[in-house]
Amino acid sequence: MGFEFAGAIRAVSLAYDATRRGGMTVTAGLPTSTSSFALSAVSLVAEERTLKGSYIGTCVPSRDIPRSIDLYKQGRLPVDKLLTHRLKLDDINEAFDLLHDGRAIRQVVVFD
Repeated sequence: MGFEFAGAIRAVSLAYDATRRGGMTVTAGLPTSTSSFALSAVSLVAEERTLKGSYIGTCVPSRDIPRSIDLYKQGRLPVDKLLTHRLKLDDINEAFDLLHDGRAIRQVVVFD
């Protein structure tokens, strides 16, 4: 199975190329609306691959948000480990710089 979350066409192609015969590639990144990529119809059919898009993880908020909160409270969803920075709104440009440079995974904007 291959996954792509960057929203970059090159990443979609790489994830698809890395998927083995009979495997599935899931793309959840959201590139620009004019983006497209070439796909070999032969590899899709002859290698029995699947390419699937997933928007917001195919989330059902009324079901999934309470479940995620419960998992977090039980210590089974370590959200805190994914948080790299807490910044004030005045530091929003720094937050974008951190993302651009690849120094941030998840950031929270704190309103005081």
